[in-house]
Amino acid sequence: RAVPGPRLAALHPTGFVCVPAGARRGLAFPRRGVGMEREEKRRKSMSPGALGEVLIPAINKVQDAFAAVGGNGGLNFHLDLPQVAVVGSQSSGKSSVLESLVGRDFLPRGPDICTRRPLVLQLVHGPSGTEYGEFLHLPGDIFTSFSDIRREIEAETDRGAGTGKSVSNNPIRLKIVSPHVLTMTLVDLPGITRVPIGNQPKDIEVRIRGMIMEYIKHPSCVILAVSPANVDLANSDALNIAKQVDPEGIRTIGVLTKLDIMDRGTNAVAALKNELVPLKLGYTGVVNRCQADVDSGTSIEAAREAERQFFRKSDVYGPVESYCGTMRLATRLNEILASHIQRILPRLKRQVEFAREEYFHQL
Repeated sequence: RAVPGPRLAALHPTGFVCVPAGARRGLAFPRRGVGMEREEKRRKSMSPGALGEVLIPAINKVQDAFAAVGGNGGLNFHLDLPQVAVVGSQSSGKSSVLESLVGRDFLPRGPDICTRRPLVLQLVHGPSGTEYGEFLHLPGDIFTSFSDIRREIEAETDRGAGTGKSVSNNPIRLKIVSPHVLTMTLVDLPGITRVPIGNQPKDIEVRIRGMIMEYIKHPSCVILAVSPANVDLANSDALNIAKQVDPEGIRTIGVLTKLDIMDRGTNAVAALKNELVPLKLGYTGVVNRCQADVDSGTSIEAAREAERQFFRKSDVYGPVESYCGTMRLATRLNEILASHIQRILPRLKRQVEFAREEYFHQL
């Protein structure tokens, strides 16, 4: 039975199946049977990484379908789909973390606020030799140059938020397929700022915090809290706003940046061991490029190698090397998101089934 609704991808591992009914587009769930039970057992036996390769792209397609239909005002239905929201202050190194995860320079940079609209970043692990980007607002256009991707992000930001320094909660959706990434979905949110710059509204901090809260308040959202290690964790903007919606730290994973520029005689070992501000998902330490590295053209590949050498040769961080590194962070995010999706799928299914029945009775 199908009802009016978004055109959802027919991806069997999630339990979602799209069934056309004449000229209508709809959503239906298959009846439970031996086949479904066998599929559920197969999913449970999969490793977290393999599970992520199945579940995360499925959720991505559902998100795109709801974004496309909802953006046209044709669907009065909201589904809280799992994703990872990246939160941090404007100077926390958030953009460097994202670019390191992708392995490419593609985000706007500058001394002022750069992320002025949420960027929904869908990373998809692809075969060797395949690397491109695709924007939801430009269907069919393939971007093979990451410089062009950056320019399009800047242009689309200006189209939605103006050419000044204001912000907008209308997201940009970008999919990057690459053999250098692990499959995951990240939402890059504007960095928390306290002082208006240029023609920014005086309430810019309130606006940005409100935008962040709209994403992280949902239990389906995993919070990636990026904090500079050279700032006391008790004063971390990212951890403080995360605690407002996740006081027990159940769905927050911490990332500590700038470990290489901490004051001499200090270190972040206790934080990495989860001893200061405990989070159920713990912390990962990373060392990214500084602005001088970016200006001099240091590649992300070279920066990753420098990061590996930093932790490997460090007397301080050697004992906690397993908690550190960009690739460690990527693996953790992929596994956490896949497990999170698997855990909340039954609730999502009930939510859609309830809406399906409601729409059916309205016909």
